[in-house]
Amino acid sequence: MKIGLYFGTFNPVHIGHLIIANHFAEYSDLDKIWMVITPHNPFKKKKTLLDNHHRYQLVLEAVEDYPKIEASTIEFNLPQPNYTSNTLAHLQEKYPDYEFSLIMGEDNLRTLHKWKNYEILLENHAIYVYPRIAEQANPDRHKLLEHNNIHIVDAPVVEISATFIRKAIKAGKNCQPLLPPSVWRYIDEMNFYRS
Repeated sequence: MKIGLYFGTFNPVHIGHLIIANHFAEYSDLDKIWMVITPHNPFKKKKTLLDNHHRYQLVLEAVEDYPKIEASTIEFNLPQPNYTSNTLAHLQEKYPDYEFSLIMGEDNLRTLHKWKNYEILLENHAIYVYPRIAEQANPDRHKLLEHNNIHIVDAPVVEISATFIRKAIKAGKNCQPLLPPSVWRYIDEMNFYRS
């Protein structure tokens, strides 16, 4: 089975995440997409994150009607901060019959060389890349795009950010259209991001 790993803090998960995950589930050779909720991204400040279990619940709510997409807590019990190479080593040990690939935005590909053991990731795993408007306009698009394990997928370009949503909620703006209805209800009931 081919599993696409879509890592993120999903703080909160929004329709842009779902559009991308569903596109890979439906229009690639991946059998399943696991949305891996990252407890602590080494490049993000932890204080801005909702608790792990709340972000997991939000993703569970978001993917409820998508049989090819699952919420994954695989990183919750791994040493912090999380590094993708460590997570993949753990997954390969736990699921030896699965083939794991990474799903990332083209902006993340630009910083891949800063990731721990990125050469091993690149050599041993397919990396499915979805476009970003800023990267498409860049005349010096990343050289890694030519690597055999890099697959550019013509996925929809969705410019929605969780940061924007958090700020909008804090400012009292209505951002319901940017969130799956069940995710909005959970956030609203729990008063998340309001202060």
